[in-house]
Amino acid sequence: MIVWFVILYLLLSLGIGMYAGTRVHNAKDFAVAGRTLPLPIVTATVFATWFGAETVLGISATFVKEGLRGVVADPFGSSLCLILAGLFFARRLYRMNLLTIGDYYRLRYGRSVEVLCTLCIVASYLGWVSAQIKALGLVFHVVSDGSVSQYLGMMIGTAIVLTYTTFGGMFSVAILDFVQITVIMGGMLYIGHVISGLTGGIGAVIAHAAAAGKLDFFPEASLTAWVPFLGAWMTMMLGSIPQQDVFQRITSAKDEKTAIRGSVLGGTLYFLFAFVPMFLAYSATLVDATMFGALLQQDSQLVLPTLILQHTPVPAQIIFFGAVLSAIMSCSSATLLAPSVAFSENIVKGLVPGMSDRTFLRMMRTVLVCFALVVLAFALNSQATIFKMVENAYKVTLVAAFVPLFAGLYWKRATNQGALCAIVAGLATWVSLEWFGPQGSVWPPQLVGFLMAGAGMVAGSWLSGCGLAAEVSGHSKTSQ
Repeated sequence: MIVWFVILYLLLSLGIGMYAGTRVHNAKDFAVAGRTLPLPIVTATVFATWFGAETVLGISATFVKEGLRGVVADPFGSSLCLILAGLFFARRLYRMNLLTIGDYYRLRYGRSVEVLCTLCIVASYLGWVSAQIKALGLVFHVVSDGSVSQYLGMMIGTAIVLTYTTFGGMFSVAILDFVQITVIMGGMLYIGHVISGLTGGIGAVIAHAAAAGKLDFFPEASLTAWVPFLGAWMTMMLGSIPQQDVFQRITSAKDEKTAIRGSVLGGTLYFLFAFVPMFLAYSATLVDATMFGALLQQDSQLVLPTLILQHTPVPAQIIFFGAVLSAIMSCSSATLLAPSVAFSENIVKGLVPGMSDRTFLRMMRTVLVCFALVVLAFALNSQATIFKMVENAYKVTLVAAFVPLFAGLYWKRATNQGALCAIVAGLATWVSLEWFGPQGSVWPPQLVGFLMAGAGMVAGSWLSGCGLAAEVSGHSKTSQ
């Protein structure tokens, strides 16, 4: 019954996505839904884009093993990212009427910064989208009772998401997100009610987690504890802001007030609902400590699906896997679309000037297919957990793209030379420490790279400013 429900749900999603494709008439419709989305849709698509594989399967498994301190990056950092993006970036970026975040770098700094930042942003999506594809394979494997391997499940999931995203673009993503957020919220709350009945209530689970130290959030008062903690928090809180999917949700809104409110509301909803999968996964340790303790050692990502399959009735199983599929598919489609649009607009279009809008739309769809194939290959060969794949995705944008974005919006003296210095200093430092740095260092490589990027921006902008001042002074003396 569960398998047939999954098939029916996938067919329905395809149908909705194909219908949304009838509203795509040009590149702007495909990339940002024509900038027409109302507040409920913007809120839904912000929430649904982030409530994906890492939230349901990754965060929940990490929380059971490490407690709240282990999930500081997500949901704490990621939800704050959306709220900060709404409060401090949405208004300024929306008014610029851009297609991609890469367009901002070009207008503020020039072509070189545009290309470098876009390449970093696109690269960051490789791990994130791969995590969603890996989770789709895991779900298909579980609901088919092993008949469908995880590898085959990844291929099937990729084909389905790719189909409706290629046809409908941002319109299909937004409409499906609105449908899927209802399934996610209703499904997760219902499952939480069912599972709490097996454990003696919500209070019993929380009390057990508190006694086990799982609810301890802040580290001990020492530099060696706080520096890695802040590094993990900042990686997603700041590294996620210069992302095309966040930018698309801001610029797809019908006006700037909707963009701000949708981002803040979506981030708040995400933070609240991210605790539901954590509650469910930890409940498993109370239901059957021996079995789920063994699963934690083998593959912690299977804890939650196994709990649902073995300890809940069939209707609850259908609702749970419907919610999981909704979460993963909505996140997959959005994170496939975002880098494809950015690469098309800011890399390929610059190499092939003079394209008609129709040709550009066709090219974006072609890039989307190519990127999906690359992501699938990466997912099939990656051994990293879903949570780590997502967490690692934002390191490159933290060290390379955030400082030029923030400085460009809030510091008038930021220059093209300063942005280039920030990118080079941040990337070089991060890569060097990741590959050649001392093992077990207190300072996370991405945090050091971020600090060096800030120093590079200040130094580069100051030097270029001094050079300009000297040039102006020289011209003045010559004229005298």
